[in-house]
Amino acid sequence: MRLAFRLVRMSAILILTFNVFAQETDAEGCKDSPIITRMPGSTIHSCENKEYEQAKMPADADGAEKEVEGEFHSWDYGTREGVSEIQVYRNFETALKKAGFTIVFQASPGTITARKGNTWFWLQNSGTYYYQTIVTEKAMNQEVTADASSLSDELNKSGHVAVYGIHFDTGKASILPDSENVLGEIAKMLKQNPDVKLSVEGHTDNVGAAAANQALSEKRAQAVVLWLTAHGVEASRLKAKGWGQSKPVADNSAEDGRAKNRRVELVKM
Repeated sequence: MRLAFRLVRMSAILILTFNVFAQETDAEGCKDSPIITRMPGSTIHSCENKEYEQAKMPADADGAEKEVEGEFHSWDYGTREGVSEIQVYRNFETALKKAGFTIVFQASPGTITARKGNTWFWLQNSGTYYYQTIVTEKAMNQEVTADASSLSDELNKSGHVAVYGIHFDTGKASILPDSENVLGEIAKMLKQNPDVKLSVEGHTDNVGAAAANQALSEKRAQAVVLWLTAHGVEASRLKAKGWGQSKPVADNSAEDGRAKNRRVELVKM
């Protein structure tokens, strides 16, 4: 009798031990977002966390894509056995609404994009697994100084470069003195690369009338061209163009985004 009891007990221990080792665990270093929980019983297969990254996601009712940039987090979850695609979809749909998110795009049962302030949530769902992406929009902290070498490298790589650090009086095209270091690097780059010709292009945020912003961006681009020609760059190598508020690279609803939209771009001709 005692032997039979011991055998049963040992079998139970072995089964329990097997279940503990067989249970799937989250990928190392991966944790849930504090914004929204996982489907119960799900496992994180992989995750990615970046200080600043870009994600392209459907961002309106028609599914038009938007490039969202900022603090970036993504997860690849595997769901528990028996969970359906619509089950995952409805759970996230309800949870997002309760958390105060506005759903800006949905294609049941596969995709949801939602937004709350500067935070975007994107679900890509297949039922047995789903991808969750969260991006909080913000302007990038400039960590690299715009020097002649880096400007030249970016122009050779992509044909254009956004330059931050050229500052103007508010609502005017007068260049402020603290812009001279950056402008000097542009002039240095042009002198080191005598075959390069540039379109100097001004951009604004959306504060104010569109027509006024268009005119302001043109005057600011012309001011940069005048500064460069006054510092030894041939006028034949430069032209000025203004785009106003028509080409934003970030969300104008937040100051961080507006700051990123107020820029001068150099475009290789």
